[in-house]
Amino acid sequence: MTLPIQPSPAPLDLIGVGAPIMDLVVGVPDSFLVEAKGEKGGMVMVDADEMARLVAKLPQPPAITPGGSAANTTFNATRLGLKTAFIGKLGNDELARMYEARFASTGVATDRFKRGTIANACCLILTTPDTQRTMRTYLGAVMTLSPDEISPADFAAARHVHIEGYVVFNQALAEKILTSARAAGCTVGLSFASFEVVGASRDWLLNQLKLGLAVSFANEDEAKALFPDLPANTLEDYAAHAKRLASFGGTAAITLGKDGAWIARGSELHRVAPVVVTDAVDSNGAGDAWAAGFLSAWLRGQSLEACGKVASLVGAETVRHMGPIIPDGKWNDVAARAKSLSK
Repeated sequence: MTLPIQPSPAPLDLIGVGAPIMDLVVGVPDSFLVEAKGEKGGMVMVDADEMARLVAKLPQPPAITPGGSAANTTFNATRLGLKTAFIGKLGNDELARMYEARFASTGVATDRFKRGTIANACCLILTTPDTQRTMRTYLGAVMTLSPDEISPADFAAARHVHIEGYVVFNQALAEKILTSARAAGCTVGLSFASFEVVGASRDWLLNQLKLGLAVSFANEDEAKALFPDLPANTLEDYAAHAKRLASFGGTAAITLGKDGAWIARGSELHRVAPVVVTDAVDSNGAGDAWAAGFLSAWLRGQSLEACGKVASLVGAETVRHMGPIIPDGKWNDVAARAKSLSK
């Protein structure tokens, strides 16, 4: 089931840009994170050998599902009725073919994918009993995407472009994506992706905010890294983070996981109440799903309150399942509830 959307002057409502990564999702005890050699809850790039070493040490085989931050958002936004496409570089292996087929079957236009000559990217997602996810990523073909492969033509006839923050690790590529999307007449938005991204690229991100981002998504860790001068001791403190982020001229969302979110735009400030989930198993993809719900309502011109409610619904349902994608069998109910919130 998908939701109806009003006809748009542009054939596409949304283009997602990021890494088409195949996710390897597995539950592990906290003790296993010693093998991952990094901070719990973060994302670290690894090479092919390190990925193979970690997979070999897993306590059980991982589940395989299409992932990637902007890809998850695009996938869910399509299910919520938006007309979408995705830009990212696929590999030349069976994982790449599985990835493209899954997106096409959902209705995402796949004609803007780039094609590589090496293995597809994959991400090992280690989910601990507290539902926190720690990620180790091998980028494969994604790393071969060149700024020269991106042009305004990639963004033709689209309303809005949603870019994942992981792209910012390659600032030349990120610059080309943003300038091309803007040249094509699209509004642009960014999900900050992780505190590591913000820590490594804070000045660049602040400059992009000054140039204009229509929608920005950050969680509490990313917000603290972006605005270290602001208090961050209570949930109420993050209202100031949302207002600061929105002060650059766009709409800002600061997500607080199980504690809800703050949304700001101009003089508006809205507190999004949390959706209580008593059977959470995996937080992987929840922020991406939250962004999809938000964008599906925002692109329909809904109020900030409605945007927050739809976002929270989709994000909360995601944590009830292993992996970043709500199972097909559960989706009709989610779509129906989202539709009722969008009125």
